[in-house]
Amino acid sequence: MRIGVRAHDFGKLPVELLADRIAEKKLSCIQLALMKAIEGIDEIDGRLNPGFAYTIGEAFRRRNVQIAVLGCYINLVDPDVTARKSQIERFKEHIRYARDLGCSVIATETGSFNSDWSFNPWNHGEEAFVTLCESVSEMVKEAERFGVFVGIEGVTTHVIHNPARMKRLLDTIGSSNLQVVFDPVNLLSPDNYHNQKKIIEECFELFGDRIVAVHIKDFTIEQGKKKAAAIGKGLFDYETVMRLLQSQKPHMNMLIEEANPETVKEDMEFLQSVYGKTCGNQTESV
Repeated sequence: MRIGVRAHDFGKLPVELLADRIAEKKLSCIQLALMKAIEGIDEIDGRLNPGFAYTIGEAFRRRNVQIAVLGCYINLVDPDVTARKSQIERFKEHIRYARDLGCSVIATETGSFNSDWSFNPWNHGEEAFVTLCESVSEMVKEAERFGVFVGIEGVTTHVIHNPARMKRLLDTIGSSNLQVVFDPVNLLSPDNYHNQKKIIEECFELFGDRIVAVHIKDFTIEQGKKKAAAIGKGLFDYETVMRLLQSQKPHMNMLIEEANPETVKEDMEFLQSVYGKTCGNQTESV
């Protein structure tokens, strides 16, 4: 199994130092959000170029750390049309230089009709879906030109909020350059977390073949609200995810969210133990 982190969870640092710190933890891969992780990059629009991107990518390649996902999280249905277009252009710039970074997946969530990303009931309606498809279609056309993938991540409060809606988006766009960054916890809420095994299995049934990376984290429910929890300390059903990855997506890049550099070794050991147990159970059942 391949375990990684979001690079910015290790801080915003000079690229060589950041790559060193991540490699020291024996991590295999990262999700890299340039403006969040690399010191000196506060704006990206128009600044990327092949040499700049290659220099960043090479720092991680020399340490055998794969840039599994290039994070460029934008609001694809921002009601401010000018702001939405600007964000899409930024995403397309990431698409154009992803290959120089050594990455094939550029990821985003789908966003909200509220510019601050807070929930709006409109998010789950038809108009939001149509607007989303217009944005995604433009991005995917650029990805097709450059031979990379747009990775979409669902969130319960955003436009893509459940497995069926994700499947509909994939079918509507109809391009193999549109794939899924699967964050199962993002699809869980205080109302549905009791059914998480069914929801996870539905995701693999509907679009398991389109998953290109997985986010790993944990959660608890406190006073009716979902709260973040340390890896292995909450309610998340790791075994179902590991079982399905083992059978359908071997060697998948699994990215720990909100990783703490001080405890990431313990997190990795926990995930490896669950994965190993799942392998053992599958072997026994053959």
